[in-house]
Amino acid sequence: MVVALKDILLQVLLAGSAVFLIPFFYLGLPKQVQAKTDRSRMMLNSLAVTSAASMLLCLLFAHYASPAAVPISLGVIPLTISILYCRPVIGLTLTLLHVIAYFLIGHPYTLYEFLLQTGILLYPIVWLTARRFKHYTRSRKITMVSSLIAAELIVSALLCIPLMDENSTLSLAQGIGIMLGYIIGAVFAGSFSMLWIEHMHHHQGLEQHLSEVHHQYISETEKLHQILNAVPLSIATVDPEGTVQFVNDTMEQTARNQLPCTTTSNLIGLPVSQFVEQGQADRLENSIRKAVVDGEINGMTVRYGSYVFQSRTVPIYSLSHERSREVTGAMLIIQDITELEMLRSELDNVDRLSLVGQMAASITHEVRNPMAVVRGFLQLMQEKSPESLDHYYQIVLEELDRANSIINDFLSLAQNRISEKEESQLHDIIHELSPLLWADANLRGQSIELMLDHNVPKLHLNTKEIKQVVLNLARNGMEAMTEKGVLTLETRMVDDKVELCVHDTGAGIAQPKQEKLFEPFYTTKAKGTGLGLSMCRSIVERHNGTITVESQEGEGTTFKVSFQR
Repeated sequence: MVVALKDILLQVLLAGSAVFLIPFFYLGLPKQVQAKTDRSRMMLNSLAVTSAASMLLCLLFAHYASPAAVPISLGVIPLTISILYCRPVIGLTLTLLHVIAYFLIGHPYTLYEFLLQTGILLYPIVWLTARRFKHYTRSRKITMVSSLIAAELIVSALLCIPLMDENSTLSLAQGIGIMLGYIIGAVFAGSFSMLWIEHMHHHQGLEQHLSEVHHQYISETEKLHQILNAVPLSIATVDPEGTVQFVNDTMEQTARNQLPCTTTSNLIGLPVSQFVEQGQADRLENSIRKAVVDGEINGMTVRYGSYVFQSRTVPIYSLSHERSREVTGAMLIIQDITELEMLRSELDNVDRLSLVGQMAASITHEVRNPMAVVRGFLQLMQEKSPESLDHYYQIVLEELDRANSIINDFLSLAQNRISEKEESQLHDIIHELSPLLWADANLRGQSIELMLDHNVPKLHLNTKEIKQVVLNLARNGMEAMTEKGVLTLETRMVDDKVELCVHDTGAGIAQPKQEKLFEPFYTTKAKGTGLGLSMCRSIVERHNGTITVESQEGEGTTFKVSFQR
């Protein structure tokens, strides 16, 4: 009896060892294979291999056991577990292996021993159950496994009765006790094996979920880094002590502009005060302290050399569902507002200049009235004065007209009015001015050439103002030329722009003078006002265009006016 109990215990261990050897089988594989193979599939393949080994051991033990022992094989336990959990191909392979192994080991063959040791009578039931087994709950799986294994062992026990009659060493009570021991041991081994497999499945599910969460965390972290690096703001995070923990690419570039050879590794671990001048370090550290201690959001303007930055300090809270979250650090957001400050300063200057221009325009407007009165009285005095004084009167009247012309040009330049534009053809404006330009050129002994591109489209122009631009540029060109000079007016398409070129064959303009041509009151003429080109530029800019000059001394000058289509 003791031998029988020992045999039962040993077979239970052999039958249950299949599932417990799975982790060792998996760990014995190379790491490259582990990394490339799905964990769940690897576990089932490992179960198939260990189940095959367990079946063979149980068959060997049952066949070569002591003559006093009952020749029952518990190899049906790992076989049943494998059929229920593995793929049908693996289950069928193990079933055939079980049958073939019996014929290889169990010589001489008897029908009772074949049915007893293979449990083949219940294979159909196990196969039919396997189709729905994976969808059962854990408790139902335990019940199903226990029922199948118990049924298999009961059938084996019934088949074992004829063999027991031939063995007189065991009484009926002992035989029944041994059979119950096999059944209980088999049910225990099968249920425990199933629970172990379910535990491994659950562990793998948690491990896979953890892997997915980790991958998602890495992906979201990388995405966050890309967003922070793409933001055109300098961003750094600091710990409660004010030590830099992270900087984005913009912050690194900002620091590199101030301190060449600076990299991210140089910035991490240093105090945040490195981003500002020494005199403002205390203000920034105080702002960080308020964010960490009091959770305040602070903003301040800091300077670093010639640069001006707008700084904003925001507290960083720990992830918590509680209302009172702990501050774990602060985020420093820095925006370079150097250009904005320069624009703001220039805008202030423009506002002041605009005010001065409005005052000057008002003053010049008031000056024209007494000048008109003076001119009228001078004409009356000229009529009553002797002819010998006409020369002097003529000089005074010409200077008054010249002063009035300067005032008109200045008022035109100072008035920042909105141009009323309409769709017009630039060629029509040039053709309208052609008789006037030809008459002026004939008086000077010069000629005019028109080179007009027929592909030039219509533009939104203020006809009166563009006439003034063409007339000013043409007359400037004629005044710069000597007799027999040639003035060329050309239109052409350059990319998506319409370009008007006014070229003269004069002496040209020196490079230093070209840079000042469009400044108010700057002139290269003896009696020029210096407002004509300034007025031209003002008109062109109101049309969203540009005006430039190209000139070589001794080769003439070309003014180019470009208009957007």
